[in-house]
Amino acid sequence: MDDVSYRDLGRELSNWGRWGTDDELGTLNLVTPERRIAAARSIRHGITLDLSLPLDENGPQRAVGARGNPVHVMTRLPGAPAFPGGFQYVDDAMFLHLQAATQVDALAHVAYDGMLYNGVTLDSITAAGASRLGVQNLAGHITGRGVLLDIPRSQRRTALDPHEPITSEDLERAEAYAGVTVGPGDLLLIRTGWLATFTDRRDRETFFSSEPGLALETARWLHERDIAFVGADTWGVEVAPSRSGDTMPLHCVLIRDLGMPLGEMFVLDELGTMAHRLGRAEFHLSCATLQVTGGVGTPVSPIVTF
Repeated sequence: MDDVSYRDLGRELSNWGRWGTDDELGTLNLVTPERRIAAARSIRHGITLDLSLPLDENGPQRAVGARGNPVHVMTRLPGAPAFPGGFQYVDDAMFLHLQAATQVDALAHVAYDGMLYNGVTLDSITAAGASRLGVQNLAGHITGRGVLLDIPRSQRRTALDPHEPITSEDLERAEAYAGVTVGPGDLLLIRTGWLATFTDRRDRETFFSSEPGLALETARWLHERDIAFVGADTWGVEVAPSRSGDTMPLHCVLIRDLGMPLGEMFVLDELGTMAHRLGRAEFHLSCATLQVTGGVGTPVSPIVTF
């Protein structure tokens, strides 16, 4: 299946026009109010987990290329004069690359052949940002039924190997192991165990040199299941390097052709342990994206509630 070019696969699976020619939500249209209500009603234990990395100078970025770790500075310190009556305060600021840590790719993030999702031209993005498909459109929409497919646990392993592809068969095996079926409008989280390369061993070079992840052929599986969103504990969701040698071919198909936002560097080890302990792979998931006007990505703190 990976021998099929990603362009051919993208044309076959394209959602362009499915929700109208002006659509800027893509597959998040599949998360209907009824599905959100059902997800909220599925909460049984009141247990919550945050799936985000800390935002600080010790993040995963290597200080090379376009992205660096966040820089946090205090802009008002305790030594500042008190106000009348004794009121005092401190203040701070942060310089942040929007995709430096746990984050979501907007539909304006990826293009090929000069085109973004739904036929929007790449030149709609300027130094001022994205005039269409900006990340602000996603605000309030990535919330609903979350499902975890724990690939290594379903194979009695701790983690997947570098550049190990996840196939559709692997996804279905993980479904069967968890006793869950992924369906329309679901927010799918895929655990590989790869994030521990950074969080446990602090090995940034190995972490970014390759990664296990979804094979190109899983695009058809995701499309057939009408999945709304995919997040993973890797820096790019898909296997890298790709089998074809193309750069990020699954990003091209999912974001540009299907209109599916992707979540990267989600912290999923504790979630995997909790899901196993509770015997539940489904939960309520909410990813509050920032309303960065014209942004092409956003940091998120995904919250799971069992």
